[in-house]
Amino acid sequence: MRRSAAPPRKSELAAALTPRESAIKAALDSVRERCDLAARFQADPVSFAHRFVHPLDKELVALVAASVAFGNVRTVHAKLEDLLGRVGPVPRTAAEDLPSLRTRLRGWKHRVFRGEDLARLLYGARSVQREHGSLEACFKSRLAQARASVPSGADHANMREALAGFSDALRDASGLHAGGRRRGPAHLLPDVRGASGSKRLLLFLKWVSRPADGVDLGLWSVDPALLLVPIDVHLHRLGRNLGLTRRRNLAWETTEEMTRALARFDPADPTKYDFSMCHLGMVQHCPSRKDERRCEGCGVQPVCIHWGTEPGRARRPNRSAQVR
Repeated sequence: MRRSAAPPRKSELAAALTPRESAIKAALDSVRERCDLAARFQADPVSFAHRFVHPLDKELVALVAASVAFGNVRTVHAKLEDLLGRVGPVPRTAAEDLPSLRTRLRGWKHRVFRGEDLARLLYGARSVQREHGSLEACFKSRLAQARASVPSGADHANMREALAGFSDALRDASGLHAGGRRRGPAHLLPDVRGASGSKRLLLFLKWVSRPADGVDLGLWSVDPALLLVPIDVHLHRLGRNLGLTRRRNLAWETTEEMTRALARFDPADPTKYDFSMCHLGMVQHCPSRKDERRCEGCGVQPVCIHWGTEPGRARRPNRSAQVR
């Protein structure tokens, strides 16, 4: 198993914030408090999972919504509306009949994905639910296995291996393996042990695990302190501009680095800033440079390295304080 960098020790998380860390935390808290959650929630893919009552339906819809959540926001919303309309009001029942599901989703497309891919994902996820009782039970069993084989305290490594095992179970049950002329099937369930940051799987995990707060579902009893931030291009850009990371790619190491930085602000819930930060990055159309017109009104402008500190003089983050 590929080892990941160890998360910070509790003593490091408990250390007093530096003045710069305090300023960044205050700015992010302000952005989160002022964020129009209701308006942005309606355009967010997680809103589709909230339409359902049964926990097994919520799991399936959250997994599908997170899996196709890339590209233009309006397009993603329209594609999910179409897909779930075809699936019907009880996804867990529809997902048990693969031939019928294939017929319902015939002609559906989004980026590299086709209706066949989503039919297989739903069928495979439902098969995992039937085998384990729920997707949560499957994930927790993989987490327990990871903790038994990884040294104590390596929470990020445990979560990575648990997520990889969970993805393996879904892949095996659905038949969505690499190979063939199309990359859609393999892309739908990525190899978590590879270089990718696995943003969409981490997004699903955050949705179902964080407490119900009007955005996340509070469906699973996984400790939010263990969650990693799902990094997309908007969040990555914002993270670099705040000094939360210096990495230039969306690799797993970038995910760990930004999670450690945000854990300095709230070690019990490091992903709580994800929703507002991601939407801030999209709405603000950050230019990643000092731009009087485009930066006007940005909630984190006072702590952005392009405004507060000359980029060439910004200090490199260290292990105990990622945003110094």
